[in-house]
Amino acid sequence: MSRRTFLSASAAGAASLTLSACVSSADNRPSVVESRVPEPQITTTSNMYAAVTDAGFDIPEVPIQKINPRYYRQEVADPTGERAGTIVVDTANHFLYLVRGKGRALRYGVGLGRAGFEWAGRAEIKFKQQWPRWFPPSEMIDRRPELEKYRAEYDKANDQWLGGMQPGVANPLGARALYIFQDGKDTLYRVHGSPEWWTIGKSVSSGCVRMINQDVIDLYNRVPDGSPILVTSGLPSV
Repeated sequence: MSRRTFLSASAAGAASLTLSACVSSADNRPSVVESRVPEPQITTTSNMYAAVTDAGFDIPEVPIQKINPRYYRQEVADPTGERAGTIVVDTANHFLYLVRGKGRALRYGVGLGRAGFEWAGRAEIKFKQQWPRWFPPSEMIDRRPELEKYRAEYDKANDQWLGGMQPGVANPLGARALYIFQDGKDTLYRVHGSPEWWTIGKSVSSGCVRMINQDVIDLYNRVPDGSPILVTSGLPSV
């Protein structure tokens, strides 16, 4: 990865390798934005979480019978009052809404940060990445020495960054990552995919908004760079 590419991806150089960790604390399994992206069709539940091959990576089927149906991707009445094209993360109910206009929204189930790792406010999706590389923050590596092999290191001779976890289905950032900036600065929070479907509807991560990989691909295809995002606990209970 070249230095220019890395800085573009992190938007802050080596100091911004703290991607809010974006991993779970424990494996507790069982004006209107004009989108220039063609609108994908909403598929049936039986198809939307089927196994899929994406960019050469095989994403496994999600066992939807083990997930509360409230967290399935679905179109609902819009409870946010926001403009069409806005992403709204409802931290109280573990939902992410994409406002469609005319009183409707797409709703996705999400996993969120545990106590002490939350973030809220208005911001924008500065840019997006398909199958991103994951760089664990230094403080996480210090706590978990087994992650040392993923530490970022700048190779000055070749002007490139080395390290990080390669993209793939086991990568904590999943199939897609949407990078949240506020007032032009990287918040270090992301909306991203996750192979840990069992964490949807729970607060176990280090702060990022995690989605089922099939869902984050769907969202990625619907929102352009620069889309507004609101993270709030102020929506009514569902």
